Amino acid sequence: MSDPALAAALLSSPVRRQIVDAIAGAQAARVPGTGAPALGAEGLSAAQVAKAVDLHVTTARFHLDQLVAAGVLVASFHKHPGAGRPRKVYAVTRRPVSAENPEVPTGLLMEVLAGTLSAGRDEGRVVEPDEAGRRWALENVPAHDASPAHSAGEFVGKVGGLIDVLQHWGYEPELSTRDQGRSVQIDLPHCPFRGLARRHTDVVCGIHRGLIAGTMDRLGEPNTTVTLLPFAEAGTCIAHISRTTPFDPAEPQPRPTDPDRKHTRKHADD
Repeated sequence: MSDPALAAALLSSPVRRQIVDAIAGAQAARVPGTGAPALGAEGLSAAQVAKAVDLHVTTARFHLDQLVAAGVLVASFHKHPGAGRPRKVYAVTRRPVSAENPEVPTGLLMEVLAGTLSAGRDEGRVVEPDEAGRRWALENVPAHDASPAHSAGEFVGKVGGLIDVLQHWGYEPELSTRDQGRSVQIDLPHCPFRGLARRHTDVVCGIHRGLIAGTMDRLGEPNTTVTLLPFAEAGTCIAHISRTTPFDPAEPQPRPTDPDRKHTRKHADD
């Protein structure tokens, strides 16, 4: 049985993400020219994983067993032709742990972590937590009016869309304004990820900082700065969102010309 909370905690480790990535790559490999599954399609042994990520086999086995317990990996035994004991191999579970209930906060966090693994593998680099959260927002938050707010009232109204997203993630946001509406403070009491956030602050809070920035971008406010203060007041996290550019009031429309007045002026000039 998978445990999304435990899986999220385990996958915050770069070493464990490398392990999952190595196994997933082996399972997806195909023989050139034939398209047949390559050696390792059924998974990798602890020794193969250790070699792939440069770990001692005992250390690799420790991480593998933890990932199996969380439901990220599944272990099975495969007997090779000839004599010898069956070989224990580890494979990425067919059903992602985040698919159990994607509406709950932990499921959403798992979705971001899974996307981070995929992006890192495809792009050949490490995707930082802030970028992972921002990507989720850009892919999942509907785009609204693309033009930036022209006033403090419009800006705060757009922040209302962010409040909806944070509530979807399980937060209970409390909004207040600062600097005549040019910046807002969002208090986030009762964080649904507080257990994970205390142990892996840089990962969990980084994802949510990127989530906020990406959501504001989708709401038509890309020129904002976002700071997130974890557990700033009695277990409450505080987010500050500020405009980096001044409001640009809509250009006033010119008054329509009064034909009679223009005609009178012409006669006066005559």
